[in-house]
Amino acid sequence: MTGRGRTCKAKSPDTKCAKSKSKPEEMKHESPPRCTRKDFKEEKQKGATKEQKPKVQKQTSSTDEKPSAQSIRKEKTTQHFTEEVSKQQSTPADNKKAPVQGRQAETEPVTKSKKMQPKGTTEDSPKTTKENKCVRKEKSPEPSREEKTKLQPEDIKMAKTCTAKDKIPETKMQPVTPKENPKADRCEGKVDTILSTTLDKLRIKSDEKSYTSEVVNELVDAILSHLKKNTQCFKEAEPLRTGSYYENLKISNPDEFDVMVAIPVDRVNVSPFGDDGAFYSVELKRGNSPLKRFEESSTLSASKMLDEFREEVKECAKKYTGWEVTRKKKGCPAVTLIRTVQSVTVSLDIVLSLVVKSSWPSFTKEGLQIDSWLGTKVKREYKWRPYYLVPKFEGTGTEEKYGVLAKDTWRVSFSHVEKAILKNHGSQKTCCEKEGERCCRKDCLKLLKHLLSLLKENNSSFEKFCSYHAKTTLLHACCSRTKDTDWRASSLSQCFRLLLKDFVSHLEEGILNNFFIPTQNLLSSLSRNKCNSLARCIREECDKGFPIFK
Repeated sequence: MTGRGRTCKAKSPDTKCAKSKSKPEEMKHESPPRCTRKDFKEEKQKGATKEQKPKVQKQTSSTDEKPSAQSIRKEKTTQHFTEEVSKQQSTPADNKKAPVQGRQAETEPVTKSKKMQPKGTTEDSPKTTKENKCVRKEKSPEPSREEKTKLQPEDIKMAKTCTAKDKIPETKMQPVTPKENPKADRCEGKVDTILSTTLDKLRIKSDEKSYTSEVVNELVDAILSHLKKNTQCFKEAEPLRTGSYYENLKISNPDEFDVMVAIPVDRVNVSPFGDDGAFYSVELKRGNSPLKRFEESSTLSASKMLDEFREEVKECAKKYTGWEVTRKKKGCPAVTLIRTVQSVTVSLDIVLSLVVKSSWPSFTKEGLQIDSWLGTKVKREYKWRPYYLVPKFEGTGTEEKYGVLAKDTWRVSFSHVEKAILKNHGSQKTCCEKEGERCCRKDCLKLLKHLLSLLKENNSSFEKFCSYHAKTTLLHACCSRTKDTDWRASSLSQCFRLLLKDFVSHLEEGILNNFFIPTQNLLSSLSRNKCNSLARCIREECDKGFPIFK
């Protein structure tokens, strides 16, 4: 023990045995006294200051006569500590914590220097001891490691300032959208010009449209009048004008017209023919229906009914010069008549159909997904409408299921709903109206139909691809991009490319589901090679900027 924390006892001047003590005892008494106010008070009370003067004088005389090298080194060390204390006092650090570490740091150099003294040396002079006491009073303990890492309020303020300044270059270093390539912009501008020019060419002149429609309507009215007057089974026929012309989707020339002649049927059983839900067999219930003459094994034969309907139309068309009935196409539900009007060959398809005023077939439950596009209320309204059956089949017509031949089946049709959707196609009621914003939905469909027709002219293997594939693609695209802002007229090029991307995706997958009957794949009868070949041609045209339109 070095006697830290103990009071220094006063020694009498008579005792001079301090020099005769052994070295270990001498080292024990030479430890530096504690620098506390309590010690000074106790010394004053006991009168230790008066008794200590003779001994200090003796020590001073001994050291003044022959100063040792160790004491000189000790003074230098003390002076160094004094300078460090003055530096620490100038800093704003809070050094009141961890006093034990500071005291140990103070006493360690001094104690070490005492132990290194030779045997003959005496204690420090009064001057040196006094300086050490002053140093001990002025010197503050060194901060601990935790205090050094602890930030002061000034440091925090400075750190906040630095952080605020440092954020400026961070915003500058954020990824910036690359500058548009002028060359790419020029190419995109050329594509916009090509598409706009093509649409202008595809637009039908109003005078041509009106004259052609007059000629067609004259014949349609005559056929309906003939059926009501001269037939018993078709006397209740009502016209339903559908197709691209009446949907305002006709391109180039008013050369194709589709009119459905609908025969209403009551109390019928409709059963699916096949697994895709597109074809059905119709069974008449008990009653005196004039259509019973077309029954075969209690099933209404589509082929028989279509044959008689065709003969009645041919008989009526003979009375009108210029009109000619074309040859019957296998599996086609229409009777096609052609005529040349103003150097343009016009074709008119008179399609036989049945009107079924009952709930839609169960296969349509997952179809017509227009809730997010046109709304649930509009969807409910459409589903309350009747649906139509047309005498159409796939294949050779000789396939038999449940005792029914394929040629005697009927295909379900929702052309009247398609017409209503394309007429009111906007998510907003004012879309494409005078007071509303114009979209490019119909323009994109016109361009896709025109592209498909040009590719079919260049490659006869694409003959089985039709405009209904393009229309179905658009309907699906409108359900995925429902907002009118997704089809702005100013974004024609971008919207058309997206529609082509959708169509190519359907072709490559070989799947294009019927919009009303999702279980029916409209591409099932087409080979994958043809689908991939058409997809490749469309992709090339898109990449090259549609040179086929030039």
